[in-house]
Amino acid sequence: MNSDSIQTLTGEIREFRDARDWLQFHGPKEMAVAISAEAGELLQHFVWQDAAQAEERIKARRYQVADEIADVALLLFEMADNLGIDLAQAMRTKLAANELRYPVAKARGSNQKYNEL
Repeated sequence: MNSDSIQTLTGEIREFRDARDWLQFHGPKEMAVAISAEAGELLQHFVWQDAAQAEERIKARRYQVADEIADVALLLFEMADNLGIDLAQAMRTKLAANELRYPVAKARGSNQKYNEL
């Protein structure tokens, strides 16, 4: 198994959390709020930026952007684990549903929502 697998990373996140006795603070609502807050911090890098400015921001602040992406991912992996959700399977299931919603023949090159294709 790849050392960067969802299962391996989730185990590392769990060990980090448990060493600090933080599970008591990581209920579903708290995790959802934290994910939203961290996603907001990621978004702050792009507020009021046009596409070219956003690209420049990514180049100039790559570490900070990566750090915010990691915060969102860490919390998301832990929340799935806490709720007993197999994140890899949930992602595969969602991809399969999106394959049906967004068939290549209709969706390629389009930014329309599935019900508008």
